[in-house]
Amino acid sequence: MRHFSLATLAAAALACALPATAQDGISAAEIRIGMVNVQTGPASGLGKGMRSGAEAVFSAVNAKGGVNGRKISLLVGDDGYEPNKAVDETLKMIEQEKVFSLFGYVGTPTANAVLPIVKEMDVPLVGAFTGAMSLRQPVTKQVFNVRASYDDEAEALVAHFLANGAKTVAVFYQDDGFGLAVLSGTEKALKKRGMQVAAKGTFQRNTLAIKGGMAAMLEAKPDAVVMVGTYAPLAAFIKEARAAGLKSQLATVSFVGTDNLVAQVGKEGDGVLISQVVPFPADDDIAVTRECREAVKAHSGEVLGFVNFEGCITAKVMVAALERAGKEPSREALVGALRGMQGVDLGGMRVGFAADNHQASNSVFMTQIRDGRIAKLK
Repeated sequence: MRHFSLATLAAAALACALPATAQDGISAAEIRIGMVNVQTGPASGLGKGMRSGAEAVFSAVNAKGGVNGRKISLLVGDDGYEPNKAVDETLKMIEQEKVFSLFGYVGTPTANAVLPIVKEMDVPLVGAFTGAMSLRQPVTKQVFNVRASYDDEAEALVAHFLANGAKTVAVFYQDDGFGLAVLSGTEKALKKRGMQVAAKGTFQRNTLAIKGGMAAMLEAKPDAVVMVGTYAPLAAFIKEARAAGLKSQLATVSFVGTDNLVAQVGKEGDGVLISQVVPFPADDDIAVTRECREAVKAHSGEVLGFVNFEGCITAKVMVAALERAGKEPSREALVGALRGMQGVDLGGMRVGFAADNHQASNSVFMTQIRDGRIAKLK
């Protein structure tokens, strides 16, 4: 059960009693967008990456005059990847900062925690960095997901395992909404094939306490393990698994923070499979990759990686929706604009929503750590 402070509950009650107007966050010169995610702590690379990619796009748009003459201001709150903090910061964004829309949240437990506020206050939440089905089914009017779901990623991983001879698949996961979402997706993928999860091991969010879950994997000796967590605990798991002689094929989903993971494990991570929801950042095959690489470099000097690339793509979707929302945008107009975006070409990557489908893309791309670097899996 989630526990809230008295201050949080009081703020929530006020929020419900005094809903924000449809024009909050819109002035003649500005559109205020609120991002609440992890900016500090062991998963901060994810929030910082999403922020960097989004800021690169918004900065470039602002340099050209903004959207219909309005500059985009991205306000950022730090939730430390903790649900209660996400609630507090979200209420601040809506009630104090008067943002027009929420954007670029990071994590299943944090996004799930603010979902009641988003629905009650009728504030759009666009492009959360999570593949949880709880944000997709049933469709929530205010919530729009850009990336593929964890069900999509788990299906791709299980299909790869079985095509390469695996007979048993275990799951080592963060014991919260994120871990359970990927566990569920893995169970669905296995059930389709008349199989079930061979073993389960868990650890707690924002910790490196992986020994108990590791013991379960060492006892089961599965052919493959789907790991579910952020880069720091999974790096610890990979290193200890190798040292303990675990022979299982290891894999994880995109939320891990690929670039941070590779930096921490190096060649000890060779062979680890990672499903992705954006194209390979080093490729020049499609225009959106080149555009995001140039935008990120111009804005921050960073190299384009998987997380800031997702931030860039998500921001491009947000800008496209704001443009379609008209010269005098309302939150209702933004929701309508998003629902009306079908087959939109971001530069070689097509995205689209519908009234009954608030997920813009279901594309999954496979990568693998090789020689201490991330590489495309052909």
